[in-house]
Amino acid sequence: MTRHAVDFATLPLAPPVLANLQQLGYLQMTPIQAASLPVALAGNDLIAQAKTGSGKTAAFALALLARLQPRRFDVQSLVMCPTRELADQVTVEIRRLARAEENIKVVTLCGGVALRGQLSSLAHGAHVVVGTPGRILDHLSRGSLKLEALNALVLDEADRMLDMGFLDDIAAVARQCPKDRQTLLFSATYPEGIAKLAAQFMKNPQQIAVEAQHEEGRIRQRWYEVVDDGRLHAVGRLLKHFRPQSTLAFCNTKQQCRDLVEVLQAEGFSALALFGELEQRERDQVLVQFANRSCSVLVATDVAARGLDIAQLEAVINVDVTPDAEVHIHRIGRTGRAGADGLALSLASLDEMGRVGKIEQLQGRPSEWHPLAELAAQDDEGPLLPPMATLQIAGGRKDKIRAGDVLGALTGEAGFTREQVGKISINEFSTYVAVDRRIAREAAHRLSTGRVKGRSVKVRLLADVA
Repeated sequence: MTRHAVDFATLPLAPPVLANLQQLGYLQMTPIQAASLPVALAGNDLIAQAKTGSGKTAAFALALLARLQPRRFDVQSLVMCPTRELADQVTVEIRRLARAEENIKVVTLCGGVALRGQLSSLAHGAHVVVGTPGRILDHLSRGSLKLEALNALVLDEADRMLDMGFLDDIAAVARQCPKDRQTLLFSATYPEGIAKLAAQFMKNPQQIAVEAQHEEGRIRQRWYEVVDDGRLHAVGRLLKHFRPQSTLAFCNTKQQCRDLVEVLQAEGFSALALFGELEQRERDQVLVQFANRSCSVLVATDVAARGLDIAQLEAVINVDVTPDAEVHIHRIGRTGRAGADGLALSLASLDEMGRVGKIEQLQGRPSEWHPLAELAAQDDEGPLLPPMATLQIAGGRKDKIRAGDVLGALTGEAGFTREQVGKISINEFSTYVAVDRRIAREAAHRLSTGRVKGRSVKVRLLADVA
């Protein structure tokens, strides 16, 4: 296997594709790309073990695009993802990688979004479909999605799709795909269900596992022993001591997420929860606020956080120890990325020491323990507040609003500087803009009394700004 062929030029890819990769800054393959691309490009079925952020999207996207016939306006590739966020990220990445070819159409099919737009996109013809199992099945049953021309099926983050109860839906979709297609399965862990899934509808798949190793020294790991009734308050102590700007706190249950957010908010932290039962609109708002630095702490379950790739995440806190040691490795691997330093803080009670032992075994080293008593609050620095706040504007892509329109309204008539405006996120019906929290109320007032794209808009400030 070509594990050492780290340059994309060693692959049998067309010159325009290589030129586009170079333009995008893809010069050398990540370990998962180097291991899986030669297999996938050769047309073999593949089971690849790789975590979020390892470059796996490009590993399957380049293989799909290599087989695509752009002049044939039929669905030739189908990618199934566990969540809408991951499906959106995958769609963006495939579009970027497809720029070498003229007019490749990629359509996203997810729940929580009106069917009307999806039906019209499919009616106009698509080459690649990316979506969640339930909505894909829905379109298949309506006859709006046809798979006769399909030559590749991808199951992305298959372990999470199984965790979320999608096994029957995945099997139902796979049964409607042509028998002679290629199937590529990507999974961060390799539970028993994956082997069963593969046996059902893969042809002699090659298996590839890339070790989930983190850059030595980039992630500082510390463990603290707690008693169960002091666990949630211990999270506040960690935050006051280390003062990370953005923290992802993992709990094993939805109830623990709710309880922790309540405790943290009562202690004055800007914290939001992410778990399975949130409506898509609420979920979008939570993610936007965390990604644009308007919220300091995101409290999540493993399933809900799957597929999130938050840039510059300073700390991960394991509020509960996960029973699966590999999941622990993936949790902490979300910090310390792209050359930055990360902090992984874990709380464990005596009952959880067996789980800690499994993690030590997998990491090949003992845990570094510290007493909770050494955590001193940096009170002289004031409360830990996020640097930004989020304004929600009623109106989005459907209203032809672009980021430039919002930026222009804030830096023009409203009189703010470019530096006071952060990330602008636009979805179908809403636009979210991060602004320096010190000007948040004033910015909301000026935008709602001014104009965006020549018309007045409704603006509200998400969460209260002290």
